[in-house]
Amino acid sequence: MAEGPLEEETTGKTFRLSIKKIVVIGPESTGKSTLSKSLAKTLGTVWVKEFARAYLETLNREYTEEDLLRIAEGQLKEEERLLELANNFLICDTDLHVIKVWSEHKYQRCHRHILEQIAEKRYDLYLLTYIDVPWESDPLREHPGEGQRKYFYEQYKDIVANAGVDWIEIKGSEEERLTTALKKIGQLQNDAVTHSS
Repeated sequence: MAEGPLEEETTGKTFRLSIKKIVVIGPESTGKSTLSKSLAKTLGTVWVKEFARAYLETLNREYTEEDLLRIAEGQLKEEERLLELANNFLICDTDLHVIKVWSEHKYQRCHRHILEQIAEKRYDLYLLTYIDVPWESDPLREHPGEGQRKYFYEQYKDIVANAGVDWIEIKGSEEERLTTALKKIGQLQNDAVTHSS
């Protein structure tokens, strides 16, 4: 018997729910993209790049508060698109919490729609990248001072600690970071198997 539209939709939804979504989060220039790419390669899956970078690189003017809303929408669309291609795990290089922190720091507020999306979205694990990576200058980066990096690290640490989701601090060399992250992901996978059996 062929599957009808309802069965196909249910099957697709069940599949998407079985994908573990892992967010790499942290201040600027702390190795998030490097770790995300390495994790995706090692786990044989895909990773969601930081949409803000592609967006800002094509913007021929200073960004505005409204641009942050467009960036948030673009980030979520990329997540949804790549979720269909993910293999057991979806690695996300950032989430909307980063845009919230960014917006509140620059504009002392955050768009209601971004806050609503943060409240709705659910992830399975946060990997918090520490500030032991040397700062690399980049035209899109705004907060190079060690004091500012520490400030933003504490902001993200507070977010993940209160997100109601498992998290771990990631530090050390690229190899150490990857090993720490993979060990934690393995625990996440084992916990999922245990709970489903």
